[in-house]
Amino acid sequence: MNKSSSANFISVLGRQPELGRAELASLLGAENVSSITDGVVQFRTPDNQPLNINRLGGSKKLGAIVREATNPSKIDTLHIAYRTLLDHISGVVKAENAKKTTLGISAINSPVLAVGDLQKLGLKVKSACKKQGVSLRLLPNQTPELSTATSHHNKLGLKPSAVELLIIGAHKSTFFALSTGAQNITAYSARDQQRPARDARVGMLPPKLAQIIINLASGQQSQKNMRLLDPFCGTGVILQEAALMGYKAYGTDLEPRMIDYSRRNLDFIAAKMRHKPDIALEPGDATKTRWQPPVDLVATETYLGQPFSAPPSTVKLREVKHTCESILRAFLKNLASQIKPGTRLCLAIPAWRLAQISNPQPGAHFSRINPLDLFATGEYNVEKYGQNGLLYYREDQIVARDLLVLIKK
Repeated sequence: MNKSSSANFISVLGRQPELGRAELASLLGAENVSSITDGVVQFRTPDNQPLNINRLGGSKKLGAIVREATNPSKIDTLHIAYRTLLDHISGVVKAENAKKTTLGISAINSPVLAVGDLQKLGLKVKSACKKQGVSLRLLPNQTPELSTATSHHNKLGLKPSAVELLIIGAHKSTFFALSTGAQNITAYSARDQQRPARDARVGMLPPKLAQIIINLASGQQSQKNMRLLDPFCGTGVILQEAALMGYKAYGTDLEPRMIDYSRRNLDFIAAKMRHKPDIALEPGDATKTRWQPPVDLVATETYLGQPFSAPPSTVKLREVKHTCESILRAFLKNLASQIKPGTRLCLAIPAWRLAQISNPQPGAHFSRINPLDLFATGEYNVEKYGQNGLLYYREDQIVARDLLVLIKK
């Protein structure tokens, strides 16, 4: 069966797909997001319009599904892909009088398509385009899926004449989607590496992760006129991403030096924006500060404790964990009296890698803080994401970030 499916979209998720799926579920509602295969989900938007890839930290590529076929053979898969590309390119030529186009083809989890098949498909499309008077530049495949860097640098999906076809194999279906964009790795690198004030001692929060934290805190609320509080703002990464998304940003930090760093980094970002962002900064202890209202949502990376180059001893872990829990408990108690019921929070709290154990469950080799130990009087509800929660980590790091989503009762 071959059917059109134009109202649906797909996301090719990032390195930790559970974070990207949770991000989409937060923004769109869990009922509008479902798995196609490992690392790929399909989703619906309220207005049937594509999401902006630049807002999402957990999605490498987005696309609009144009066809779905049930158990197609290799020949059928290639035929549908060929017709899909010719129909799209012919439409672009007619609508825009385009005489040049760029084409990339990616196969994801496809058991029948190899690199050679994709190159033959591309050359067949190129030959057909030449007969129509259209010059087609075919991007070569080193692997079945084009890298995010290749898609980004060639602007695939960002304009009609730069096309990437995504062919996604699932259990019983194959989906054909036209890309609507790939992560802007150039902009991420500039925001991360070119900021004027950096401090490795307080940790380096990646901009992609900051976006995920903000989107988990946002839920389905519009960012228009919303004021986001980061009470552990550090060097201002979450504030910078919030400002770029259109939020009013409000940051506090215990150390005046961090406020100075945030101000310098936010001035750097503001100089690149068309409109001056609404940002407020002031020193403040998150366990005691009275924040200036309004506070519409809270997104922050809390105190992660001291860095480690190897898993800590049991005694040391108990000590560091107790310190972090005490700060978190005092912060959440202080905040509870200052925000309205229904206010959403996303906190990146610490988790610690343990010595290798045999338990295969994701997250089992980390010591994690139980959120219910942080607000015994019940000021918050915990939003659950899967059996193992949302843990952001790298294999070479001891201290991970556990993403905790709370809603004020």
